[in-house]
Amino acid sequence: MLRIRAFQGLVPDPAQVSEIACVPYDVLNADEARILAEGKPNTLLRVDRAELELPADTNPYSDAVYARAKANFARLQQTGALRRESAPAIYLYQQHMGAHVQTGITAVCHMDDYVHERVANPNARDIIKKHERTRMDKEDDRTRLIGTLRADTGPVFLTYRDRAEIDAIVATETAKTPVNDFTAPDGIRHSVWKITAPDVIAALVAEFGALPTAYVADGHHRTASAARVGLDLRSKGQSTADSDWFLCVLFPASQLQIMPYNRTVKDLNGFTPEQFLAAVGKAFTLSHDTTATPTKPGDIRMYFVGKWHALAWQHAADADPISRLDVEGLQQRLLAPVLGVDDPRTSKRIDFIGGIRGPGELVKLVDSGKAAVAFSMFPTTVQQLMDIADAGQIMPPKSTWFEPKLRSGLFVHTF
Repeated sequence: MLRIRAFQGLVPDPAQVSEIACVPYDVLNADEARILAEGKPNTLLRVDRAELELPADTNPYSDAVYARAKANFARLQQTGALRRESAPAIYLYQQHMGAHVQTGITAVCHMDDYVHERVANPNARDIIKKHERTRMDKEDDRTRLIGTLRADTGPVFLTYRDRAEIDAIVATETAKTPVNDFTAPDGIRHSVWKITAPDVIAALVAEFGALPTAYVADGHHRTASAARVGLDLRSKGQSTADSDWFLCVLFPASQLQIMPYNRTVKDLNGFTPEQFLAAVGKAFTLSHDTTATPTKPGDIRMYFVGKWHALAWQHAADADPISRLDVEGLQQRLLAPVLGVDDPRTSKRIDFIGGIRGPGELVKLVDSGKAAVAFSMFPTTVQQLMDIADAGQIMPPKSTWFEPKLRSGLFVHTF
């Protein structure tokens, strides 16, 4: 059902792996990318975010950016910083973040297993399911970069329902010595094992082929862009043996760590503090002087006027998967009708704060006056993500924050 395949890609020079590997392009702005790339001539950020080498006022979607990315990508190969593998391989990619450990299988997946919302594909099968919409400007950017490089520099983060047979193969292979093993400056350890044995590769291909579906956890723009590039080459009769496939790391669902995606709103939409609290009390069961961290679904914490408050709610028994989400309950009960945040995708009055930064960041933003009120959310679960994708629904924006983030540059798929 689900197709994966080994690939003969580019990998870092082992002596330079910790410099070459970088955080995903979309978790940084240009200024942050410049800071991280300083003193690292071979970081893949100089390919994924090539504008960091150009004047600060450069349009990140300009021809000069993609030309610089192509030149930097070629240089990394010419100098041996990125090296071509001698044979097709599948890789195991393990991350340690504190006590949390997750191990994924790095391979290429077939674009026809994914349905693009805006590009017709008569061969498409809805096997790799999505739960987010993509923004056209961001999708266009990655489409152009992938097409210019003829490469996937960053993997898509997929998840699947656990399968004991896959776990057994992973356990056997990770007992061996990794080909790369380093701890990044943020304290996260990254370990990579390479599998080239034909029998082990065949076993993994067969076991994933027994799965009816996989789910995009993180990387919707990369998935959509890779499909667009592959379909464009197919339509022009320029497909290669590799252009129908895109780079993925597949993790079993039980190992994933989803953190909350918290919210702040800049003003009270004309309400006085007293009026606002009264409105909150009508929308939720309101308790005062509580702690900052929700303990279960249906439990939202609000920081307002120097105190934490608990907002309890209960969805209807027959509610659809979207309506069961806490972020949707907050949006429909309070953010839209009371605070006037009608569309969180476009509103300039709401900000989203990744849970990795903790509730202390919410306190700081409100106490400094940068926000009027903040909401600490309970994390969306992997099961909720799967239920929504299976129902063909789309999550509200900023519903999930996965940690740790995958590093780009540990494997590059070319076509």
